[in-house]
Amino acid sequence: MATRGSRSEKVKRIFQNFDTNGDGGLNREEMAALVVAVNPRVKFSDEQISAILDEVFRTYGEFIDGEKGLTYDGLLRTYDDGAGDVDRDFEALGLDLIKPDNDNGVSMATEEASTSSIVDERAMEPHKKLRTAAWAASPNHGIVFDDTWKLVDDIEILIKRLKSKQSKEGKLKNDNSDVYSDAGWSRELGPPSMELSDKRVLWEEMGHDYAVFVKELGVLRSRADGSRSREEAFDGHMAIGRVLYDQQFFKEALVSFKRACELQPADVRPHFRAGNSLYVLGRYPEAKEEFLLALEAAETGGNQWAYLLPQIHVNLGIALEGEGMVISACEHYREAAILCPTHFRAMKLLGSALFGVGDCKAAVKALEEAIYIKSDYADAHCDLASALHAMGDDDNAIKEFQRAVDLKPGHVDALYNLGGLYMDMGRYQRASEMYTRVLSVWPNHWRAQLNKAVALLGAGENEEAKKALKEALKMTNRVELHDATVHLKQLQKNRLKGNGGDNGEEAFITVEPTKFKRLGEKTTLRSDLATALDIRGFQRITRFNHCDVDQIKKEISENDIPVSYSGGGVPEKSIRKASLEEILCRLLSFLKPETFVGAVKAINQKILSVLDESESGRVDVGMFFAVIAPICGGPPDKRKRFAYEALLWRPVNEGSNQIRKTDAQRYIKLLRAIYIPSHGTSEMLEIHGDTDTSLVSLAEFLVMFDDPDWGFGIMSTLLKLEIGDRNRHGSHVCATCRYPIIGPRFKEMKSHFSLCGQCYSEGKVPPSYKQEAYKFKEYANEAEALKDKCLWFGLHSKGSSPTAA
Repeated sequence: MATRGSRSEKVKRIFQNFDTNGDGGLNREEMAALVVAVNPRVKFSDEQISAILDEVFRTYGEFIDGEKGLTYDGLLRTYDDGAGDVDRDFEALGLDLIKPDNDNGVSMATEEASTSSIVDERAMEPHKKLRTAAWAASPNHGIVFDDTWKLVDDIEILIKRLKSKQSKEGKLKNDNSDVYSDAGWSRELGPPSMELSDKRVLWEEMGHDYAVFVKELGVLRSRADGSRSREEAFDGHMAIGRVLYDQQFFKEALVSFKRACELQPADVRPHFRAGNSLYVLGRYPEAKEEFLLALEAAETGGNQWAYLLPQIHVNLGIALEGEGMVISACEHYREAAILCPTHFRAMKLLGSALFGVGDCKAAVKALEEAIYIKSDYADAHCDLASALHAMGDDDNAIKEFQRAVDLKPGHVDALYNLGGLYMDMGRYQRASEMYTRVLSVWPNHWRAQLNKAVALLGAGENEEAKKALKEALKMTNRVELHDATVHLKQLQKNRLKGNGGDNGEEAFITVEPTKFKRLGEKTTLRSDLATALDIRGFQRITRFNHCDVDQIKKEISENDIPVSYSGGGVPEKSIRKASLEEILCRLLSFLKPETFVGAVKAINQKILSVLDESESGRVDVGMFFAVIAPICGGPPDKRKRFAYEALLWRPVNEGSNQIRKTDAQRYIKLLRAIYIPSHGTSEMLEIHGDTDTSLVSLAEFLVMFDDPDWGFGIMSTLLKLEIGDRNRHGSHVCATCRYPIIGPRFKEMKSHFSLCGQCYSEGKVPPSYKQEAYKFKEYANEAEALKDKCLWFGLHSKGSSPTAA
């Protein structure tokens, strides 16, 4: 069995070191000194120290000896319960054992050889420290049975043998076995960073040597299964899995952890370890399920697993992020931070996830808390800088990015994002320097290479920009680079400076809306097009136009959402944002996780921020469905009808075939506040009490909906964009931005220049065409333009025929 004597001696030395008055107990002052000493990197506030001591003295009340405080047995129990790591604390304090640490004589160095086929190789040096030693001695994770040590010895010999053979043959890549240690309380299990992937060991699994290794591993597993008891077999498989995981045999480790799950399904540890293995293998949904099983087992197991709960929540959150479920991940990071207020990793992940869904203010608060707990946390400084930049605080953002780079000079994300920040500020030379530093760390980072080219162009170094762009093209053949190449050539001919350029001719002037005239009613108003383009952009980010309203109707019919009551006592079917995220995941199941994250961020910022104005974290799901209906897929009449049905589904209208007029009015005003914020926000302030009890039929609702001034009449313009915003117009380019025109083309009928929809909506025209007024005609496609041209030639020929005659 794992030696407890050495542990107890270490705890005794720690106890004696802090029992300064020698009364056989640790009072609050002595315990506070212990907590601070074993956490040298953490800056505790007085309130945090007091809270920790209150928890210790309350939890271990049976070991409190009056005013003397916590007894030696009590301190030993705290370590047994996983409140701390004896070996780590002992080493951090720089203490020495007074007597030999192996009271019961059992150790990996002296253990008698078993009947293993590798008995001849098991001779071990007396002072050898194996990677397994730290966790094997732990009372919560460690080895319980003597025979398990023999399995550990044998599997390490198998690994050493395979490593030697693959190294000789040059098959072993990126060997750095100290990087990927256990994903438990003391280490991070996060999305694979570049640094981590660089140090990942890649075992060659296709050769004969690996097949022999797997075969002999199977023999060891059979030995574990043949143990004298179920508990001993469990112990064996867990130990095999831990050694394999430490040496980065993740697939094989998973087999062992799964077998341990079968032997003891109610034990938290195998589910937790299996989840870690599945995550590293990129199998995020399965990892999530294992972490959920671990969480269920921990919550039903009482205080026995309390020490592991925060880390289960953290790892579950990370697995959810792998699936794109960032709002759900936030809930678990928040729970981990509540359970363990000093868990800086949980606070950092919470801040990063909040930033990921667009909640920048809350993200800054969480990230600042993570930095308060761990001031040298480079990743937290980097993400804080990104959040500050999103909020417009660029000066402090630069300081935080710089702090991240100072702490970790090769921090790719910090360098890359700092480059982007400098680009936004127009400091192109500095941006170019940042991208150069990124490339020195990550030479094949094509985005950094492309952005470097753009930065150099902005700095006026055209030849260097060309070289950088050619290098980017060597790295990847993505279409973005070819588009960028074409556009950069255009910009070299006509550098964009905007209104008030310092030198040279301006590239465009911005004209007042009153000077833009329309030729015919079919030409879209400039203001309407600006609003419709914004909605269309949101539609593209969320992909709601690919989600038919019938799918949403099916979601409503198949899921029974209970009625809850708002703060004003109004019944509503409201759900947590995390639950809504699950519904969105089903509706947008065709999206990749990273694309889904972007969609949820846009939805949270544009829709949920308005629907959840009180920041309760809950959303009226009926109103949400009604709000997204107009921008979903399907014929326009079907979308409007579904919006009406979604309002009928709400408790205030349920059981009736008509909705209340006040409900319809509130819906229309919410639509305008969300999609036409320049008008709708002020209109929301006009909503007062629900005094009008009259009802509205579907026909009356459609009239309210289509009203161009007070309804959602903008939908007709949106429909035009949905149909034609991918239409190309031959060789026509926008006279202002120089991009090929895609979507509607707006031709100025006097000067005969053309604008794209974006420049038309923003009122940008070339400076060479200054006029008192501009008259535009809209062409949805070139067929319409050709038709106009034919009519013009026909009229021209008729008008000139008499003269010719």
